[in-house]
Amino acid sequence: MFDQKYIDREKSWLAFNARVLQEAADDSVPLLDRLRFLGIFSNNLDEFFRVRFAAIRRLSLSGKTGEKILGGISAQQLVKDITEIVIEHQAESLAILKEIEAKLETENIFIINENEISDEQEIFLKDFFIQSLSPELVTIILNDLAEFPLLKDNVGYLAVKLVMKKDGEVHYAIIEIPKTINRFVVLPSNDNKKYVILIDDVIRHNLHSIFNIFDYDSISAHMIKISRDAQLEIDSDLSKSMLEKISTSVKDRRIGEPVRFIYDQLIEDDTLQFFLDKMKIVSTDSIIPGGRYHNRRDYMEFPNLGRFDLLYKKNIPLPIPGLSLEGSILEKISKKDYLLHAPYQSFSYLTKFLREAALDPKVTTIKITLYRLAKNSQIISSLINAAKNGKKVTVQIELQARFDEASNISYSEQMQQEGIELIFGIKGLKVHSKICVIERIENGKNKRYGFISTGNFNESTAKIYTDVTLFTSHQQILKDISKIFEFFNINYRVHRYKHLIVSPHYTRSKFYKFIDREIMNARAGRVAYMKLKMNSLSDFDIIDKLYEASNAGVKIQLEVRGICSLIPGIKGMSENIEAISIVDNYLEHSRIYIFANGGQTEVYISSADFMTRNLDGRVEVSCPIYDEEIKKELIENFDIGWKGNVKARFHSYKLDNKYRKNNGKNIFRAQIETYKYYQRKVDLLKEVIF
Repeated sequence: MFDQKYIDREKSWLAFNARVLQEAADDSVPLLDRLRFLGIFSNNLDEFFRVRFAAIRRLSLSGKTGEKILGGISAQQLVKDITEIVIEHQAESLAILKEIEAKLETENIFIINENEISDEQEIFLKDFFIQSLSPELVTIILNDLAEFPLLKDNVGYLAVKLVMKKDGEVHYAIIEIPKTINRFVVLPSNDNKKYVILIDDVIRHNLHSIFNIFDYDSISAHMIKISRDAQLEIDSDLSKSMLEKISTSVKDRRIGEPVRFIYDQLIEDDTLQFFLDKMKIVSTDSIIPGGRYHNRRDYMEFPNLGRFDLLYKKNIPLPIPGLSLEGSILEKISKKDYLLHAPYQSFSYLTKFLREAALDPKVTTIKITLYRLAKNSQIISSLINAAKNGKKVTVQIELQARFDEASNISYSEQMQQEGIELIFGIKGLKVHSKICVIERIENGKNKRYGFISTGNFNESTAKIYTDVTLFTSHQQILKDISKIFEFFNINYRVHRYKHLIVSPHYTRSKFYKFIDREIMNARAGRVAYMKLKMNSLSDFDIIDKLYEASNAGVKIQLEVRGICSLIPGIKGMSENIEAISIVDNYLEHSRIYIFANGGQTEVYISSADFMTRNLDGRVEVSCPIYDEEIKKELIENFDIGWKGNVKARFHSYKLDNKYRKNNGKNIFRAQIETYKYYQRKVDLLKEVIF
């Protein structure tokens, strides 16, 4: 009998990151994109240690086992298991990097180190070091310091060891790898070969220039990196504003407890021990041997060198049939709903909506929630423009959007200066919903327009995250959105919503009812199924409900990109559940929930995953789709993903990321087929017009 009920969420997340690593290892992926996936893998791992591992470590040090919330494993054992898995993944990632570098050389692209510099490159690098790199370096001699300096979170350092000629005395120093300069330097070349060197090696090449005042016999430099606990400690001082509290907490994050120490495995033992001792890093922390270079997340920004043949072909975002970027978008939405599916379709429709609202004399108010924003946000520009045009603009901005706090604080200050009313959320609840409503005077009456999305209003991520956004003038749906903004202001009052499903009050109970309805229909012999697409599935109670539905005969298809704590395909527990994950060029991010409802199919789009925090600890919004064409489009989108036999992997208790095989069938790559699906819609409209 199978005795495991859930997959540990941390191990499931590590399995997701292993799928990203699979993309880096995949020969069918263009070479420069393989480097990008290696960077994504490394960046993901950094965030994992700063957040999830840090939380497990805190639990393990508290003396509590945490088995109940961790699904049966103790925090102490989980810390050990995670460290073992990560060491294995790190070794695999190093092997993949070596393989990619070897293949790049066959394409005349060479990543060289300080020992391979030609005379011509020497001249270039000498000038580069003096003019650009040297002024940015922070170098600290450590031996005589009364207090060891605080190493920054997730910043690369060269740990330098100098052995003096006179008496053999050892001096230690650190050099911070600057973030202000691109990590990769493209070197001059007279032939068709391209040469790239990391600034780490430019620094190594110039160690003598940096330490020329010391009479040393030998010098060596090896990279180290520390990750710190990123938990924010929010001050309870009532005299401080939320803006002040978050700002202070973000600054305090730099002194968070160390949770991971990575070092070059070729570093000398005495040097390694010196740094471990000085930084008070003990065996309870995750100490990971790595390669010569850390912060491999920088490979996400590896220069393309003009070699676009070594990158995925970029698909031009398509128009939404029937919705023009040139005419009035509000006029079109007043007649019917439209769906935007980015990045397959242009995100410009969303910014066009806000620009038009900012200029339209009949628009009186704009209300919007913001979570993560682009570096130079057009959304913010449009909202400021609206305020300057006399509109009443209300923005709920989430100051605790992890690792975007500083950016959101900066935008908040900018909007405050322009007279925009800001709401900084609700104590104990993050606002993760993606909603906007505007009011427009038409024939002497207020009419609402708006949009609800599964993703952030962010022009940058909209190029690589798959998300759906509903544009609507459905007055009752938009009235519900207005109630949510009332809740932001007066949050002791719990509203009732006629159409939207809103966390933290209703999402769990409402989805339980949907699942129970499918169970009842299955037992009555009626059509019963669920097609659920999300980022993560980890809430044990909702997993139990899905197991119950499976045992009742409900067919369940799960597309879960990331964490999946549910174990599918187990007789007597989940035999009617199949679960896949698609990891490809785009990041699957949309949440789409489809219920058979006895033949009267219901479809919802949502900002919420099936995680405890989304169901009970955040403000989330799920929106019903009433337009039959859009409903059909979303079902067809889910089915396209489900047919995928190239980039789809099975979820299983083995965490082995086994690919779904095509078994001789035609290759069906879901993201490519989704783009073709929308291209056919555009082509069909052209045929109708002409």
